[in-house]
Amino acid sequence: MSTVPNAGDGRVQILADGARMPRLALGVWQVPNGPECVRAVRWALEAGYRHIDTAQAYGNEESVGQGLKDSGVPRGEVFLTTKFYPGHRDPAAEAERSLGRLGVDYVDLYLVHWPQGGATWAWPGMERARELGYARSIGVSNFGVRELEQVTAEAAVAPVADQVQFSPFEYRRALLDAAKRRRIAVEAYSPLGTGRHLRDTTVQRVASRVGRTPAQVLLRWCLQHGLVVLAKSTHRERIQENAQIFDFTLSDEDMAALDALDQTDGTAQARENKWW
Repeated sequence: MSTVPNAGDGRVQILADGARMPRLALGVWQVPNGPECVRAVRWALEAGYRHIDTAQAYGNEESVGQGLKDSGVPRGEVFLTTKFYPGHRDPAAEAERSLGRLGVDYVDLYLVHWPQGGATWAWPGMERARELGYARSIGVSNFGVRELEQVTAEAAVAPVADQVQFSPFEYRRALLDAAKRRRIAVEAYSPLGTGRHLRDTTVQRVASRVGRTPAQVLLRWCLQHGLVVLAKSTHRERIQENAQIFDFTLSDEDMAALDALDQTDGTAQARENKWW
């Protein structure tokens, strides 16, 4: 059954600009443009998700838009994110092209996908995309503390979100703390480690203790650290399973055990190995 998220049950993050971002999103990285992506988006919306995350670099915006259309869920009930590919030069022009592919009049959140060429050069174009109504909110992705400091120092409109790799194994405490001080919401991508974190013995032990799946435990850990979390799957049953993370709580002991899995030493960086 579809449910519209509300802030009262912890399902919604109120952004610094007042926008309401659902804290669980379907991510479609590495999902090819075509029927598989369309089905995943439709299934997620049927399961109650109200946040879909794509990017220009993913090449599947058309399918995301089709899945949204096929779902029958009103556009105004879905928080839609896409990301500017920084190999291009004009974020506003690329946002307009994204809208055409998605078949929508605006996106709720538009992110700089990574800080290629420096943290600040794209930001005036991001602000322009917002001014033109292409995006209601703007933010960044793969920005560490240093990049956040640079962009916020020059911004007329500060980023409201930073989407980074985050999990118990990549517990970027310094980055999370710095973002919170700046009222920047942190979104966790790859919280399951593209599947490898599910096999960890500590994660499995906690899952057994609370009667949940390893995936649900990893996603719940993110929620309890105040993160928005992106769960990627193209399997209907897993999409539904990943949505069942708001009706249980991990104990302080379980959270501490998961926190101790961190392999980054609480880094302020968004990535250990940059691809740009």
